[in-house]
Amino acid sequence: MASKLLGAHVKRKEDPRLITGTSQYVGDVAMPGMQHVAFVRSPHAHARVRGIKAGAALKVPGVVAVVTGQDLRPHVSPIPVAQASAEGGEVSEVKVGRQHYPLSVDRVRYVGEPVAAVIGLSPEAAMDGVGAVEVDWEPLPAVADPFAAMADGAPQLFDDAPKNIEHSTTIKAGDPDAAFAKAHRVVKQRMNSQRLSGIPMETRAVMAAPDFASGGLTVWATHQAPHVLRGGLADALRMPQNQIRVIAPEVGGGFGVKFGTYPEDVTVAALARLRRVPLRWIESRVEHMTGTTHGRAQMTDLEAAVGADGRIAGLRMHVVADIGAYPIFTFIPDLTLMMGVGVYHVKDVELKNTCVFTNTTSVAAYRGAGRPEAAYYLERLVDCIATELGKPPEEIRRVNFIPPSAFPYAAPTGQNYDSGEYARALAKSLEVSKYTALRAEQRQRIEKQDRTLLGIGMACYVEMCGFGPYESAMIRVEPSGTVTAFTGASAHGQGHETTFAQLIADYLGVDFDQVVVRHGDTSSAPMGFGTGGSRSLVVGGSAIVKASEKVQERARRIAASMLEAAFEDIVVTDGRYHVKGAPAKSLALAQIAEKAYGEGLPPGMEPGLEATEYFRPPQLVYPFGAHVAVVEVDRDTGRIRLRDYVSVDDCGTRVSPTLVDGQVHGGIAQGVAQSMLEEVVYDRDGQLVTGSLMDYAIPRAEDLPFFVTDQTVTVSPFNPLGAKGIGEAATIGSTPALVNAVVDALKPFGVRHLDMPLRPERVWRAMQNGGHAAR
Repeated sequence: MASKLLGAHVKRKEDPRLITGTSQYVGDVAMPGMQHVAFVRSPHAHARVRGIKAGAALKVPGVVAVVTGQDLRPHVSPIPVAQASAEGGEVSEVKVGRQHYPLSVDRVRYVGEPVAAVIGLSPEAAMDGVGAVEVDWEPLPAVADPFAAMADGAPQLFDDAPKNIEHSTTIKAGDPDAAFAKAHRVVKQRMNSQRLSGIPMETRAVMAAPDFASGGLTVWATHQAPHVLRGGLADALRMPQNQIRVIAPEVGGGFGVKFGTYPEDVTVAALARLRRVPLRWIESRVEHMTGTTHGRAQMTDLEAAVGADGRIAGLRMHVVADIGAYPIFTFIPDLTLMMGVGVYHVKDVELKNTCVFTNTTSVAAYRGAGRPEAAYYLERLVDCIATELGKPPEEIRRVNFIPPSAFPYAAPTGQNYDSGEYARALAKSLEVSKYTALRAEQRQRIEKQDRTLLGIGMACYVEMCGFGPYESAMIRVEPSGTVTAFTGASAHGQGHETTFAQLIADYLGVDFDQVVVRHGDTSSAPMGFGTGGSRSLVVGGSAIVKASEKVQERARRIAASMLEAAFEDIVVTDGRYHVKGAPAKSLALAQIAEKAYGEGLPPGMEPGLEATEYFRPPQLVYPFGAHVAVVEVDRDTGRIRLRDYVSVDDCGTRVSPTLVDGQVHGGIAQGVAQSMLEEVVYDRDGQLVTGSLMDYAIPRAEDLPFFVTDQTVTVSPFNPLGAKGIGEAATIGSTPALVNAVVDALKPFGVRHLDMPLRPERVWRAMQNGGHAAR
């Protein structure tokens, strides 16, 4: 069918309420009699809880109650934990000794772990009460480094995890030993992908209130997957799912950290149920740094068996992943292995990870979740190979790309790449960035001994996204001809209401402004798995398309009866339903809807004009792209200025180019932040050193240039849109591009590699010491 809105630049439906401040977040929800919760948290990375005294806290004005882990324990189950299978990331709940209660009852394993809740008439009263609670702590030896955690004699976090190893996965294909034995050269490098904090603009928040009509609960939460949270709460509270309604109103960013079931979610919901009053907790920024899951936290050793022409014959990778104190999403290091060959045609591989418990905040999903790590390692390794062989980095990439003729491509890691033209994306990024001229400028600066060094870095990436198991959509044409749609995907800034309305308007022939898309409420949206892993358009949008097709078919059948024509002859053109070849005699959707809900339908046709669809993707999809970063480095200070940035991304079909650009801009910003600024740091005893935004650096506007975005389009055959996903792509491509650019600028000093973040001091010291500091 002809499309007017697919690929059109339209204004976001969400923006007016967000810009004017009329939208509603969890912090805006208020109910009569509402009380407030604050948490008593461990100051120790590892300790036993010998007792808690609440007497002084109960005397604080406005404090209503103090609830300990022992008080809450009879009313809740341990928080479910997940474990990845060795086959590659399938998640299953496990009943092992690594579970813990929402309020820990006997032992804490990281700074910030909650052991008691204080309920107050105001947030301030609750916080004052927290300060008056007395906890008898027995500090225990702690370990914050994964390598130290695996050493003999290290403190053990769990009895059933010897050497603190949670799990280990190995992927071996071909004959890597033979490839390394025959190699012209073996290139080695250790790299880190440092621990990061999510830092969404809105911190976590949860509010729970008894539903006296059903005997259940209504829970408002800033969450990426309301149905997932409902399931977690139902398990932890031992309640039927249909007695819990979860509402995610506006969500001020998620980036993966607003997934799963947190201790605070369960505690607030359980106490609201027990005390039969509405309760709310809003996370402080310091609590966010200590209590909300972190991302990345990997140290990796890489080896490439390389031929004289730069071809990579074999690859070895060993990822040591710090997963923190409790197993949340421990399959993320497995995703790193699954993307372990990236865009390169390497058949002989041995990839391994070791996931290690430490006395730190748990590590889970953060934008890209395992895939940025893999792309960073590979793209840095390719530049190391280019340096060792004295060849241009683009030449090493081109000689190793998977050719377009190989698709669909069965990677040795078990992935089935759907489609790709990697050389085309690289060529376009080099053309748009004026790469040849940049290299000439770089040579001139070196010859003149210019104070400001120029560096050009590139990165080519492929990622996996469009995760299942399915996503849902329900579309209803109202009697007036307007359309209401419900989706199981749940937005936290991505623009679902705009993109899905574009699709529906095209398929049903209704005006874009007459489509309302609703999400985030388990009482109205069909069962869904929320938003994460760049799945919203690929899976959620496909469900929208399939449901729209069902509604359109029904509308065509009704139109056929009204126009006295055969169903097969009814087409939709310019928003009108008419007989093929006779557009003058046509019907608007509103006329068809009036008939659908009125009298005179053909015999056997049920009233109404709506459909529900669950789309189950047959496999993952694999977006790709090429990024080029241009930096200037001050010889005297080590300060880096990101001068130019070019991003060429291939996400298949683009429904809303404006939203794609927004996702790319945000993704680049987060990749730049990891490269240059951000790092969660613990000391040897597990104390958080970067516990606030005074200590944890995030980028400001002056740290970022205007980005140049471009595209190639290679559709996926595995969903009706041909879409591939864009939400995490730019984060994956930007980090290695920027680090490659900085190292490229420092080559005159003999620098081969630098670990992130590339703060001025680290860069300056590398220049002073040459390659020694870098290694």
